[in-house]
Amino acid sequence: MDTTKDKTDWDDAELAAAVEAYLKMLAWEKRGRPFNKALENRMLREGPVAGRAKGSIEFRMQNISTVLTRMGLDRIEGYKPAKNVGSGVEQRIRQALTAQGVFESEDAAQTADEQTLVRRTAKLLRQDFDKVPDGIALPQKVAITSSTFVRDPKVRAWVLKEAKGICEGCGSNAPFEVDGLPFLEVHHLKHLARKGSDRISNAVALCPNCHQRCHRSSDRDEFTAGFYSKIDRLIPE
Repeated sequence: MDTTKDKTDWDDAELAAAVEAYLKMLAWEKRGRPFNKALENRMLREGPVAGRAKGSIEFRMQNISTVLTRMGLDRIEGYKPAKNVGSGVEQRIRQALTAQGVFESEDAAQTADEQTLVRRTAKLLRQDFDKVPDGIALPQKVAITSSTFVRDPKVRAWVLKEAKGICEGCGSNAPFEVDGLPFLEVHHLKHLARKGSDRISNAVALCPNCHQRCHRSSDRDEFTAGFYSKIDRLIPE
């Protein structure tokens, strides 16, 4: 048999066929129904993945086991997860699984969106881990279209200069310097996304800890409200 095809990447149709065969065997295993892995391998080689070697198909099945495990789902006991699965291959296997109606729990799904990552992390922190997560060896870079707000650098500079290197939240010195200047972050008390203004009357200079407290802490509303009573320039919006 000509095995030169095994030197090339699997196309989407081949991956889809492998995933379909894998899920069929997994369903049988869950029902306690016996099945023959070698027979299923041969059927793939004689059909949708003709030209692939037996070992190549076995390795692909191990790839699928890896992806299912990372998704927190069951796998076939007889297909030990492969140690290395390229991020591109993993994403294509995930797509093939999705096409077969296999979905990852939304709370545990990988994401490139920072706010979604923070939200899902918060939920997972309340759960027990039954094993150490595999993670992503080589995270895939994706393009994200986003929008942002026009900001006035004079406002930012004025607020930082007014703070004189002291956090307006906790009163501590800036934690470090950048290019010889104390590092503080400018935070809008009424967020720009909520139609807050980019004015000195709505902005404070904070250390990273206080900045995150304004966004994420359980007492963020009370903490934010406290600024208005101690900083004269601030005006509630």
